[in-house]
Amino acid sequence: MPLTDLHKRTIQAIVNVFETGTPVGDYRCISILPGDPGHLTYGRSQASLASGNLARLVRGFCAQATSPASAALRPYLPRLEACDVALDSDSALHALLRAAAAEPAMQRAQDALFDRACWRPALRAAQSLNIETPLGVAVIYDSFVHGAWLRIRNATNARVGSPATGATLAMAPIGERGWIAAYIATRREWLARHANPLLRSATYRMDTFAALLEAGNWNLALPFEAHGALIDQGAIAGHDNHPNSSASAGGQDAGLPDTMDTRPS
Repeated sequence: MPLTDLHKRTIQAIVNVFETGTPVGDYRCISILPGDPGHLTYGRSQASLASGNLARLVRGFCAQATSPASAALRPYLPRLEACDVALDSDSALHALLRAAAAEPAMQRAQDALFDRACWRPALRAAQSLNIETPLGVAVIYDSFVHGAWLRIRNATNARVGSPATGATLAMAPIGERGWIAAYIATRREWLARHANPLLRSATYRMDTFAALLEAGNWNLALPFEAHGALIDQGAIAGHDNHPNSSASAGGQDAGLPDTMDTRPS
């Protein structure tokens, strides 16, 4: 089925809960977690310093805005582009980023970056596998934001084959729904066994998708819960309000390889 704008908002609301603890996303959210190779991360879907996407985000904002916040951020661009990890503890930069998040230009810059770095690549990946359901696309999009999409896709294909082909000539194609179920299980197992404790704590992401799958909610019909947050029409409508809440970053996780996400490759 074709994805609607409501589907996109719903998918992004789920991942917003994982990333910033709220369905509408927190454009102000700054996170520096011990053991996170992404180092300083910022925004609705957490663009990281180490990946270079934080520099891309600030550069895009400064190109659009003429505000005091953009003027104050411009001198930081060389250090952001150099991925200077000393910025993890630069409280002046953190304050400027939070102030900039109140501006529509920063909110637009964040939305554009996350669409370019995660949403569009996730759609292309889904199309390449003939994944069409909103739940299936949500699982793939989450992996582009969180990381290691290629790694887990390949592990799933090795285990059960692609949706259209069996893992061996003797196996029948598993289809989209069987493949997404296998992907969720494969990724959860990988996260649970990961050496990085931040990733071991992130199994709730797959548990959320497994619950939606168990409920048969492939169309992501509202309302439903995602990691304790209610995803309903009010939450989806609030996505356009560009809130500047200070919600805790309960969904932050470490950067992973093999991805086009907002964390290090």
